[in-house]
Amino acid sequence: MSYPLDPAQFQRISRLPASARFDEFVNRICEHQQVWGLRSSNGWAVVDAEGDDCFPVWPHPDFAAAWAVNDLADCKPQAIDLDAWLSRWTPGMDKDGTLVLVFPTNDDDDEGMVMSASELEDALLGAMGG
Repeated sequence: MSYPLDPAQFQRISRLPASARFDEFVNRICEHQQVWGLRSSNGWAVVDAEGDDCFPVWPHPDFAAAWAVNDLADCKPQAIDLDAWLSRWTPGMDKDGTLVLVFPTNDDDDEGMVMSASELEDALLGAMGG
């Protein structure tokens, strides 16, 4: 279940540079305990970033939906419980060599931060005091 996000908040957050969006992502994930990805009937969306498979993630379904254009237009936002993300997704992505593309937007050339699932896990656990 997602929380309301008004259009002004959406615009303000979307225009932040990637590093500030990353901080926003970590704070919202810790607060709401959900990571949002894009999924179609063919499975989860994975994109290519400089030759690496990247799994794009967002802190709210509205941001994910806004990114689901062109090749991803058939995708819909889907929540991943934070506990499942940390216990199953992170080890699986590290094993497969899939990176995480954190909070990309369509607003500018600043696509989002690319990192390993373990690096993202460290940031989330650090923010949660774990």
